[in-house]
Amino acid sequence: QVQLVESGGGLVQSGGSLRLSCTASGAISDIYVMGWYRQAPGKERERVVSISGGATNYAEPVKGRFTFLRDYANNAWYLQMDSLKAEDTGVYYCYALVRFSREPSWGQGTQVTVSP
Repeated sequence: QVQLVESGGGLVQSGGSLRLSCTASGAISDIYVMGWYRQAPGKERERVVSISGGATNYAEPVKGRFTFLRDYANNAWYLQMDSLKAEDTGVYYCYALVRFSREPSWGQGTQVTVSP
């Protein structure tokens, strides 16, 4: 199993930046996909970015504005969010797909609010 702990959400004005952090513990070597999802009020959870096999895939709404960063030494990854828009508001979750596990591992979620 893998445990994920997030931090870094908050309130920011449109055009501003935030960096979210996700720290992993447990069976880290069994992680084969990692990334971020988000859920806006009244909407379903949607993928923001995922990394698998060295390839990084960003959702179209965040391309060019969000950057996935990896910190191997601290078993952590980050979501650098720049040029934030009001429509980026939501709860952000880091996640991992882990070998031998039927379900993804999820962080607890962190709120990001972008004021217009």
